[in-house]
Amino acid sequence: MAALYVVEQGVKIHKESRRLVVKKDEQELYSIPLIKVEQVLLFGNVGVTTPALTWLMAQNIDVVFCDQHGRYRGRVVGQTSGHSQLRRLQYRRVENTLFATNTARAIVRAKLQNSRTLLLRYERKLDKPGLAAAAERLKELLGRAERAQTVNSLLGVEGVGAAVYFEALPLLFKHDVWQFEKRVRRPPTDPVNVLLSFGYTLLAHHLEAAVEAVGLDPYLGCLHADSYNRPSLALDLTEEFRCIVVDSVVLRCLNSELIKPEHFTRQEDPERPVLLAEAGRNRFIQELEARLAVTFTHPLNGEKVTYRRCFELQAREMAQAIQSDRLYRPFVVR
Repeated sequence: MAALYVVEQGVKIHKESRRLVVKKDEQELYSIPLIKVEQVLLFGNVGVTTPALTWLMAQNIDVVFCDQHGRYRGRVVGQTSGHSQLRRLQYRRVENTLFATNTARAIVRAKLQNSRTLLLRYERKLDKPGLAAAAERLKELLGRAERAQTVNSLLGVEGVGAAVYFEALPLLFKHDVWQFEKRVRRPPTDPVNVLLSFGYTLLAHHLEAAVEAVGLDPYLGCLHADSYNRPSLALDLTEEFRCIVVDSVVLRCLNSELIKPEHFTRQEDPERPVLLAEAGRNRFIQELEARLAVTFTHPLNGEKVTYRRCFELQAREMAQAIQSDRLYRPFVVR
């Protein structure tokens, strides 16, 4: 199954027989079998009929609303999970300092390791010494994460690791036209940051859906602090996949010239200084979906999986760690 992204403005989603149909001015643009829909993401001026929304809610399929440029606005879900015992246990485990710290450490180490692996993959193909140096620095930070005794100190290690990684990221670009000095989130101030933010937002929605599907509370995590309307547990799990899913797609789009400078426009609005055009957004979504559909052998169980399936497996791994009070095993690429 896959996510349905609807980015065309002025369209409406209908349910007809066993399909979701996207129409504009009563003319069908395209449709998808209901059985293939896992999540629906709507961007901007997109409507959905009551029968379609009711069916999606009944099937516990998330409907995520974003503005036209990809900023999250809200989501509609069906009946919440009945796993009350699991959630009660989750609340107790997260309040346990040892469990929270060990879980946060596993997540930070996985993020550092996966970031290092991505840099080393490119280092073998590119003659750029800076990549090896960054990979070595990340290796040192893995040791620091192992020795860290609090979640706050782990956040410090994670922050240093992110800075090291993003400082090396420009070395992976084939074309000098893409300028990237540092990670800027609110708001992203250059095309690379726009793509990263857009990709991370979509990734977080996938992980939030996976967490809810297994019965956990997505708003109570170990690494990310509690904050109103922040899905902290989903963001915890997102850290393991940022570079190997989203960053890989960003690099493919830019290095293969699937997305070009003309897909971006600059404007005076301080809240949105750089905008990604619809054509660029569509291509990025297409490449992201292709990445999520890649099949590989899961490093923990040897199962042939896609990244989409892997999100669910990691959410279940977290649930099992909570239920058994054992160490959480993160997703680490080889």
